[in-house]
Amino acid sequence: MFVITCPYCGERDLSEFAYGGEAHIARPEWREDMSDAEWAEFLFMRTNPKGILAERWMHAAGCRRFFNMLRNTATDDILAVYRIGETPPKVEARLPATPSGEAPIGSGNDAVKIIQPGEGA
Repeated sequence: MFVITCPYCGERDLSEFAYGGEAHIARPEWREDMSDAEWAEFLFMRTNPKGILAERWMHAAGCRRFFNMLRNTATDDILAVYRIGETPPKVEARLPATPSGEAPIGSGNDAVKIIQPGEGA
């Protein structure tokens, strides 16, 4: 069982919550000349770190309130939970050792490789 602590209701099972994406993303001010690329940047581009990520969650089957969570994406450890509008607490996350020496961002997967003409597969 994966347990999340709602800052309003206390500990509950993961099945009661809905993921709301990366936290602390500011919606851009609307402008007449805003390009599709600028809007797409806001909608789709996220940091996706291997390590600490601030996430927004909602207690969908409980109080239905949103809150923020700091989670270690490499280990799935919940490091802190705090209410919307509060300053994120200072936390540290230990990344697991990997035999391939993966980078701190990304999967380390080199499966997609562009083969230049004349190179073998």
